Amino acid sequence: MIYERIKPLIFKMDPESAHSLVEYSLRSLNVVFPGALSFLAHRFIVQDESLRQNLLGLCFDNPVGLAGGFDKNATMIRPLSALGFGFLEFGTFTPKAQEGNEKPRVFRLVKQESIQNAMGFNNKGAKEIRSNLVKIYPFVLPLGANIGKNKNSENALEDYFILLREFKDLCDYFIINISSPNTKNLRSLQNHTFLNDLLSEAKKITQKPILIKIAPDLDISLAIDLCQKAIENGASGFVIANTSTDYSLLDNGRTFGGISGKLIQEKNGKFFKELAKELFSHTILISCGGIDSGKEAYERIKNGANLIQIFTALIYKGPALVRNINQELLTLLREDGFMHISEAVGVNIK
Repeated sequence: MIYERIKPLIFKMDPESAHSLVEYSLRSLNVVFPGALSFLAHRFIVQDESLRQNLLGLCFDNPVGLAGGFDKNATMIRPLSALGFGFLEFGTFTPKAQEGNEKPRVFRLVKQESIQNAMGFNNKGAKEIRSNLVKIYPFVLPLGANIGKNKNSENALEDYFILLREFKDLCDYFIINISSPNTKNLRSLQNHTFLNDLLSEAKKITQKPILIKIAPDLDISLAIDLCQKAIENGASGFVIANTSTDYSLLDNGRTFGGISGKLIQEKNGKFFKELAKELFSHTILISCGGIDSGKEAYERIKNGANLIQIFTALIYKGPALVRNINQELLTLLREDGFMHISEAVGVNIK
């Protein structure tokens, strides 16, 4: 209710300024109001054994995670954990700090509850992000490091290797982002040669699980083949999928950046299910893109998702969304006669 009152004021600001305000507010919350995070945790965290899973050698108290892009510089991990997430990702970040693409580069599509962004991996760089993490890691929730290459890097592989080396003791798993549409030629790295070279060396650097984040605009057969080969080369799982460049979904004439939110719900849901039919039971699958309710999360889970992630829906529906999804999942599980979420995972495709 509180968020619905203040959302019109937040939406009067440009998206990046609004995000900075939210970041500052979350970081300052416990300083200004001692005990505020405990209050939020009591209100938003859903504790139920039916939702707890052990995956990737980690304990996930519930299946709802925060996707990469929200907390680029690992500055909001403590306050975000109080909102009831089962796991968090920070990044995407790069070895060197970079400004990202020119502004304006983020646009709200309010009627469609969606976002169009062309951020370009803007972040403070590995050194500053590392200094933020050493203060809190190890953490109470599984933390994923979402890593990318610098815009002007001439050696993409080395960028990923640098980050794997520097953060292997400061996260619980890695997400290799080679699917953002906002860094030139990044999506071209979605090929067997690059992933083979990356994963072969990565296994020498760290024993932490490595997941690959892929684009929903790939041809299905090519995506399946890419994922299967990546599993053979040591990938622990996949985040399916990133933002979309299917501009036919838009009516604003802007043909740049990536689309997230409600507009890609159907597209990403279908893309995920097709890949899950081939990959389910062989690897860990995280579904992302357009998830905005317990009903949609449950459908992805029944279609093979071990975990799900949200981002854009959090902007439109507010901090209670995580709690609401988890509560709705519990209701839906019981209605279908399931005692535990693992019984529902992949039930539609088994």
